[in-house]
Amino acid sequence: MAGAGNRRIAPLTAVAVALPLLLALVVAGLGIYSRVSAGPETGPLELPVGAAPQAGTPACDAVLGALPAALPGADGPMPPRELDPAVPGARAWIAEPEPVVLRCGTERPAELGPTSPLIVVNGVDWLPLTGAPDSRSTTYAVVDRGVYLELTAPTETGPGPLQAVADAVSATLPAEPVAVR
Repeated sequence: MAGAGNRRIAPLTAVAVALPLLLALVVAGLGIYSRVSAGPETGPLELPVGAAPQAGTPACDAVLGALPAALPGADGPMPPRELDPAVPGARAWIAEPEPVVLRCGTERPAELGPTSPLIVVNGVDWLPLTGAPDSRSTTYAVVDRGVYLELTAPTETGPGPLQAVADAVSATLPAEPVAVR
């Protein structure tokens, strides 16, 4: 009879050991799911102060007025994101892992020189700016108009933001020779 009692305890012991392990796996899975499904930040964005002496000019107002409400992204349209406090000459859109940010009326990029590698997107000359080595975003500056603009976008968004902003710039601001000084 001693052997029969051990057989009954073994299944109960297995359940007693397996149940907490299963519960731990479920809790861990829910934690991973909540981090993955959280999505991008959508609340108000506080931009750091940046030098934009021409942010309030009619040129910036024209470009900002010509921008689409949502920017195209690799995973679909990116809706606008509120800035709090409001920043003259700036707009932001919801994207992952970081927002897309446009600033109009910025200062002349220090990287702009006679041999700077420019790229042309939809008729607008852009200068890729060097950023932090650990940044997952790229910043480009418009350098062939009466005001400078800077667009920072995560690399995952694809070329859509650059193209949409270039369209608004070319529709509202006449091209000028690049001043390389």
